[in-house]
Amino acid sequence: MDEFAADTKVEWREWGTEAFERAEAEGKPILLALTVQWSPECREMDRKTYGEPRIAANVNDGFVPVRVDADRHPRVRERYNMGGFPSTVFLTPSGEVLSGATYLGPAGFRGILDSVRESWDAKGEAAGSVPRALQTEAPPGGEVTSRIEEEMIEQLLAAYDGDYGGWGSDVKFPLPRTVEFALVRARDQATRTLEAIRTHLRDTYDGGFFRYATGRDWSDARREKLLDENAAVMRAFAHGYRYTGEETYREVAEGALEYLTTTLWTSGARSAPETASGDEPRAAGDAFAASQAGDDDYYRMEATEREGADPPHVDGTVLADRNGLAVDALATYAAYTDDERASRYAERARDHLREHLIDDGVVTHYVDGEETGPSGLLLDQARVLQGLTTSWQVLGDGDPAEAIADWTIEHLQEDSGAFTDGPAEGPGLCDRTQYPLDTTVEMADALLDLAALTGADRYREAARDAVASFAGASDRMGVEVAGYATAAARVLEPHVLRVGEPAGSDLHRAALRLADHETTVVPDADCDGAELLVDGEREAAADSPAGLEDALTGE
Repeated sequence: MDEFAADTKVEWREWGTEAFERAEAEGKPILLALTVQWSPECREMDRKTYGEPRIAANVNDGFVPVRVDADRHPRVRERYNMGGFPSTVFLTPSGEVLSGATYLGPAGFRGILDSVRESWDAKGEAAGSVPRALQTEAPPGGEVTSRIEEEMIEQLLAAYDGDYGGWGSDVKFPLPRTVEFALVRARDQATRTLEAIRTHLRDTYDGGFFRYATGRDWSDARREKLLDENAAVMRAFAHGYRYTGEETYREVAEGALEYLTTTLWTSGARSAPETASGDEPRAAGDAFAASQAGDDDYYRMEATEREGADPPHVDGTVLADRNGLAVDALATYAAYTDDERASRYAERARDHLREHLIDDGVVTHYVDGEETGPSGLLLDQARVLQGLTTSWQVLGDGDPAEAIADWTIEHLQEDSGAFTDGPAEGPGLCDRTQYPLDTTVEMADALLDLAALTGADRYREAARDAVASFAGASDRMGVEVAGYATAAARVLEPHVLRVGEPAGSDLHRAALRLADHETTVVPDADCDGAELLVDGEREAAADSPAGLEDALTGE
């Protein structure tokens, strides 16, 4: 149970079979409160609605109230999210949805309580329904062709906002993977969007990036800062620096590195004395925190006022998926800049994942004292694998990437090639299967890197099958999933830069800086010098950094 439950007067229960069994035994609906620690609306609803004694008494008497931290329980979140947080969802004892909303003040909440009770009294279980996303048996498969990439380029051109940058005509999200797709296909769109993010979503005082802007012109930013989103945006700026050489982009990425390794770093060792060697001491908790809350009052303060104010709450939960993305982002930045701090923190977070959250290829979402989160979720498997394969390319060590990939393919990939979001088990609708596109793309990307790093074709075939499992819907995909087109292009024509020297050598470091960001760099490969393979065919070769630059740039 999250620490903010104490701000309410509701007798909350944990998510689990016991709550559903009680609802069945007592003939009551379930009130599911999906909350996150970074949302100011969640805190407001706790105080104003769930903290109101008469409402709380009504809930305690007529419902089985269940409270879930949506960041800690992704499969519950994806099945019951009403479009934002808090999500207020009323369920039958079997887990089907009676009604739902996001934030509700006292008046609105009383109204929906009466409505749900009337519906339940009249129809019982028959009043429930299953969300449409859970009614589809499998995604529409098809053939992976070059047309997928072409269609996404057309979508970029159609959706781009020429006045303000970014894509779309209302709310503006940073869409870092879309930026990365555009960097090699529509660079002006990518760089103008990076400029908009730098100008409007970056916290120039405390560091980090805000989540999104509610105005088309990037105004009215939502002030929450999530680790996964910050890591992804940091990586996009690092790639922007690689393609343009623009020093501003490097500085923005460096600022993100500073935020991640200070505000969101969970280790107490940060303030401990240095060791005799000058290295920072290592602690068992070395990893990144999940998020920092949004607080408009705080962020509207002048810099001098912020110095004396308490900063917004940081959720110190170490989530496997978000730390995998952080390792990926820091290693990417280190690849282009040789930044030792980025390398060091990437190693420390990677080692924490290995020691505490990975066991025989199975990734656990989080461990907090005696509380252990769900294991074997595609979200964690894919993002941790991506962090490990990027770390392997940059730092030269990818263990246990193969074990994670093998377990995921065996347990979560169906005969159709589609990946499920996790084991189909648990109360409510968690025993129903979902096929998440975004996470499938992340898994396919990581598998393509792993195929190049290990030389094992089975990983490339698994990636191809995963991309193909959604190909029948490629003509209906919007720019927010441009990463799917990237994965399709990589499946069709993989680029691999093999370096016959260990990680950290001059030739390897040159390869990292020169390679296209969709190319896998393989250190310590069985070859002389360096060689670029395109779909398995040797396209260029060199035995020195200068020679490699000439070979790859054509100069």
